Amino acid sequence: MHWSRILGIALLVLGAALLFLGYNASESLTEEVHETLTGRFTDETRNYLVGGAVAAVVGVVLFLFGGRR
Repeated sequence: MHWSRILGIALLVLGAALLFLGYNASESLTEEVHETLTGRFTDETRNYLVGGAVAAVVGVVLFLFGGRR
């Protein structure tokens, strides 16, 4: 297996973990109160969600197209 596919799998797993953490953080009581008052997530929760999505997409792209020459 090519190294870029292995990196793609690792990024996909990391992205899924960050998305899971971001989702759990968004469901907390303090996050819901903050979202109700300000209309948006805290920076930490947003970073988890955006970082997880980016890592997952890059991981999928590397996994699918990383080994081709």
